[in-house]
Amino acid sequence: MTEPNRVAPLLATWRRMRRWPVGRWLFSRAVCFKAPYFSTIAPRFEVLEPGRCEVRMRDRRGVHNHIGSVHAIALCNLAELAGGVMLDASLPKGMRWIPKGMAVDYLARAHGTMHAVATPGKPIIAAREGYELPVLVEVRDPKGVEVFRADITMWVSPRPADIPR
Repeated sequence: MTEPNRVAPLLATWRRMRRWPVGRWLFSRAVCFKAPYFSTIAPRFEVLEPGRCEVRMRDRRGVHNHIGSVHAIALCNLAELAGGVMLDASLPKGMRWIPKGMAVDYLARAHGTMHAVATPGKPIIAAREGYELPVLVEVRDPKGVEVFRADITMWVSPRPADIPR
């Protein structure tokens, strides 16, 4: 996924913080500070490694819809967060990403803490030109039932040299 001796900065931060007593919580807060909209779902990162990200979202009133289940858009936010962080931790140096589209399937009513797992749909590579990368996200309920699935199309491209990171 990444160059042999390079660890993406976000992944290095995760590896350092996850060992602390409240490190996973702090990491989750830091990600939401960088991208504030994701704080609406109060995510908690569980696993982050090249090619895989696992995030949980507690079942609470703030993510419910009018019938008391987890809102469809909260599930979309969870999927985009998991997919984006997975990709950020996996990209070769000098590459960047942005979501281009997302197709979703609502498979069952979502109740309880949601567990999202994001993985790339094909190998992540360094390239001289931009390319589409599918990212697959499965979301399961506490019983392990898949309640939601997203196929996110990410646009991966070289980072211009004049843009500060």
